[in-house]
Amino acid sequence: MGSLPPRAVFVTRETDFDLLLTRHATREQARFFLERRGQSLEILETQHKAFTETLEKVRAIVPPDWRHAHVSRGDLDRFLFTPEDVVIAVGQDGLVANTAKYLEGQAVIGINPSPDLYDGILVRHPPGKLAKLLDAVITGARVFEPRTMVEARLESGERLTALNEIFVGHRSHQSARYFIETPNAREEQSSSGLIVASGTGATGWARSIMETTGRAVSLAPTDRSIGYFVREPFPSIRTGTSIQTGLLKAEASMRITSHMNEGGVIFADGVEADFLSFDWGRVATLQMSHKTLNLVTG
Repeated sequence: MGSLPPRAVFVTRETDFDLLLTRHATREQARFFLERRGQSLEILETQHKAFTETLEKVRAIVPPDWRHAHVSRGDLDRFLFTPEDVVIAVGQDGLVANTAKYLEGQAVIGINPSPDLYDGILVRHPPGKLAKLLDAVITGARVFEPRTMVEARLESGERLTALNEIFVGHRSHQSARYFIETPNAREEQSSSGLIVASGTGATGWARSIMETTGRAVSLAPTDRSIGYFVREPFPSIRTGTSIQTGLLKAEASMRITSHMNEGGVIFADGVEADFLSFDWGRVATLQMSHKTLNLVTG
């Protein structure tokens, strides 16, 4: 772990109660807003208190000689991770995906504070298991699940990395025009955009597309391959539909050239606010990232 003592970096996001207070300024205004709609603030407040108590308990588990840090999801792009960090995501599964693109091989432990609310695919550990997991990371007896990630790179050098998927299309999700090139085919297309997904993402948005279209690919989270999925391609005199679903293995890549005058975007893991502009003439290369998420399994 280097000469410095390890640093436990806790990553969280605001609770629904936090977000309501931010929007309505005071508890009473938030309560009034919900009650006018036949809803109760007390349920959200109870969930908030339970989460806060759990976070305090897991932070107290960290060995006393370790350094501590706490970062909210909204501040991840301004937080500097270091090689000595052990990242502890406390919350829903999406929090791990939000964090992954900012890491360079650090161990990630997902803690599920509310098994009745969160599926626990990536945040798979109960709070009480944290001490053993931290010890395993330090002693080298850790078991990592190296999850494949996806990367989009523009001709300008700009990049986006994703744990689940990268979307290429129009920001309003209306028709996107582009030229698509895979290792085996190329054509002009008009569609609702396309996504390139890892095996982790194959259980989410990509799964929905596969179930809707009946076109499936086999992708496991640790497979060294990624899948691409075109959404609702439209056939016309100029545009085709022969390229819809496929796999990119090992070092294979695909190229997308934008034919959108405005509104073209590329974003990762559903975070539409963090995007690359993808207007006419810009070229994106999509491939498997050199990064992997080192998810601690125990």
